[in-house]
This record gives sequence, structure tokens and C-alpha cells, in this order.
Amino acid sequence: MSESDNTPAALLEVPRERWPCHLAVIMDGNGRWALRQGLPRIEGHRCGVNSVRKITEECSRLGTEQLTLYCLSSENWKRPQQEIDFLMHLLEQYMIEERTTIMDNNVRVRMLGRRTNIPDQVLSELDKTVAMSSTNSGMWLNLAINYGGRSELVDAVRSISRKVALGEIATDTINEQTISDHLYTAGSDDPDLMIRTAGEMRISNFLLWQISYAEIWVTDKCWPEFDEATLHEAICDYAGRNRKFGGLAK
Repeated sequence: MSESDNTPAALLEVPRERWPCHLAVIMDGNGRWALRQGLPRIEGHRCGVNSVRKITEECSRLGTEQLTLYCLSSENWKRPQQEIDFLMHLLEQYMIEERTTIMDNNVRVRMLGRRTNIPDQVLSELDKTVAMSSTNSGMWLNLAINYGGRSELVDAVRSISRKVALGEIATDTINEQTISDHLYTAGSDDPDLMIRTAGEMRISNFLLWQISYAEIWVTDKCWPEFDEATLHEAICDYAGRNRKFGGLAK
């Protein structure tokens, strides 16, 4: 960050080491926001893409190490087919249209979730963006697509079980690190701060293992309303908390 940037004074007053390194966001309220504007629900998703762009660019500018966005849960397939089709179209469009932004901001893209049920053309564009950004060295943008925390744990257990059966892992050596190493997020640090929009007070099957000690920050703003100022507010609030990790307050 340069000294001439637009970072608010309140955030600049917070020691950099107290800023979260890894942010996870449940981007909720797109449909509700659209209905309040007298628009179809799908227009809320379209406007939500603008927030993704703004927050990705701002997190990159601030030096955030990782940003994990809950784009599509494994339960979202229950929604009307028209909405699902539109979400797939938006995802494919995002992968194509945002490549310049991703490369300009030195962002690395990774997908978290199962590839099943996602249309081939969407996976193809996603894979192209992942490959193109793999040589970047900046922030990781983790896109949770067709993601479910319980499904992730099931997949991890299956993977570990296969290795046990092959004699690659001894059962009595399995520990927390073993499980972490077999999650979709293997090799990543856990989130420091989880943000949820639209005022909902639940974690919705998101990063169940990884957010064990994450701080949680909820805003009543719907995702299309979430902007850089709201992000700064969340970071400042996080910085003022005392993270004890089960120990005593310092």
C-alpha cells in the first residue's frame, strides 16, 4: 500500500499485525436485496458480482493473504432451476471477464468444493483462470463453489481411509494436521475473520473445520451493499478483539 491510498485513518491507526491475514465471507442477501429494489432475485446475484470485484481488489490492495468467498453451497442446488442456470452463467462470465482484474492485482485463484454437477463449460473457464493465475504471487482468492463443510470432511475421511488401506498412513498417527492436510484448503492457514452479510446468525455449513477459532463479524447489509468502507469497519472491529484461542486474556 502506498501512503497516498484511500485507506481510512481509523484503519491506518491499527497496527498492521492486528489485521486479519485470511478473510472468509458468506455473501448473503443477493435475492433479498433485489426484491427490495423491485427487481428479480437474479439481478441481485448480478449486482453481487460487483461487490466481489470491489472487495477482491481492496483486499489485495490492503495486503490480505487470503480471501475465501462462499459462492455456491452444496445445498444451493435446491433452488429453482432458472436461478441455478443464471448462477452458472454468472460464474462462467466472471471467470472470463475478471481475468484482467485478477492478473492486474497479482491474485491467485483456487476452487474449493466438488466439481460434480458444475457444467463442463464453467469448469473449463474456471480451470483456465486458475492456470493463468498460478504464476502470480499475491493474494489467494479461494472460491467455494459447490462447497459444503460436511462434504469436505467426508471427502477428507475417504481420502485418509484409502491411504490407511494402502498402508500409507498408520491409524494411530492420524491427528488434526492429518485431517487439515486432506481438506480442500490443504496448505492454507485457517481464516482469522469470517464475515456474514444480511444479518444472518449462522455459519451455513461453511469451513466447519477451519473456522474453529475464527472471529465472526455480521452486518445487516446485503452483499450487493457491501463495500470497501464496510470491509474496513470489519477489519477495525476484528483488530480490537482479544483472541485467546482457549487461553486466558492478555
